[in-house]
Amino acid sequence: MRHPAPITPGPGQESVWDYPRPPRVEPTSDRVVVRLGGEVIADTTSAVRVLETSHPPVYYLPASDFAPGALTRTTGSSMCEFKGRAAYFDVHGGDTTVPRAGWTYPTPEPGFGELLDRVAIYPAEMDSCEVAGERVQAQAGDFYGGWITSRVVGPFKGEPGTLGW
Repeated sequence: MRHPAPITPGPGQESVWDYPRPPRVEPTSDRVVVRLGGEVIADTTSAVRVLETSHPPVYYLPASDFAPGALTRTTGSSMCEFKGRAAYFDVHGGDTTVPRAGWTYPTPEPGFGELLDRVAIYPAEMDSCEVAGERVQAQAGDFYGGWITSRVVGPFKGEPGTLGW
């Protein structure tokens, strides 16, 4: 399948088609805030982004920057060819619980050690996620966890017809 024509980034933007494969982990000092059930459940300036060709960044937040009780380890796992075996969390905020809405890599593969003790969240499952004060749009698709802001351009994997990219 042919890849689509990348959108040309404007000033201050990045194209996801310039991201590498295998992915890279990059620290960010942007403030990242996650809300669920009407409460702030995470607030950090110590996140990292995972950047992978055709995907919007996935933000991993230090587990220690989540509110007490916001994360409960649950059963099941999945495998990423690059990062290793993921474990999942139910995510809690206010009177809301979202099953398996967060994940971590307890034993990340070489090159992904920065993900240790960090948690990624599916933004579509939260009340809101923000990066540097901007509300995030969730990456399309039922298993993608990318965070779309005005700083990234696509097209993005996850939309209908993109499975073969």
